[in-house]
Amino acid sequence: MSGGAWGRNLGYAFVNFVNAEAAVAAWRCFDGFSDWALPSQKVCAVSWSGPHQGLEQHVERYRNSPVMHKSVPDEYRPVVFENGVRQRFPSPTRSLKKPDQTHRNR
Repeated sequence: MSGGAWGRNLGYAFVNFVNAEAAVAAWRCFDGFSDWALPSQKVCAVSWSGPHQGLEQHVERYRNSPVMHKSVPDEYRPVVFENGVRQRFPSPTRSLKKPDQTHRNR
């Protein structure tokens, strides 16, 4: 996920799988991964998401988030893919505040 001053990576992502088998296969593939295309000492660590679990909960969490504000470039907004094809992310259901771009990495 990216945020703050746009273009700065926050170092995490949420990936929702269609079934548990696919999630476990991805976990085995990515947990401990460190063979990056660019030089890096970073090692990928995989964990279950909490407190939100499942696509619907994550969509509801982010659809009214400041990251969906019109000032945020599309490449930094949450996305949903189905069978590799980008789907329209549900629109916010309320007026959104412009995000604070001074967010620091955690």
